[in-house]
Amino acid sequence: MVGMTQQQLAEKVGIKFQQIQKYETGMNRVSASRLWDISDALSVPVSFFFEGLEGGAEREAEHALPDDILADKEALELVRSYYAIPENQRRRLFELARVLSDAA
Repeated sequence: MVGMTQQQLAEKVGIKFQQIQKYETGMNRVSASRLWDISDALSVPVSFFFEGLEGGAEREAEHALPDDILADKEALELVRSYYAIPENQRRRLFELARVLSDAA
């Protein structure tokens, strides 16, 4: 795919190559943070792993939003917490949230 062996990928991610094999075969689930590490090692966006998935969940999520989202106490608290995070971590969190919402 990107010209990297399982061993090379494992070394870049900091895990054993057997773990990469387990991810590939579906024996073990890939956590969101590990998926981020793998995408970083492969120099691809996290969304790369979700290409081709249907966008139905995205349309459903758009319709589930309240009319005034900032009137929702939980949403407002989430936005405030988000902006309290350092910018570089905020960008990573944003990308992760986008991928997770696309996969839901």
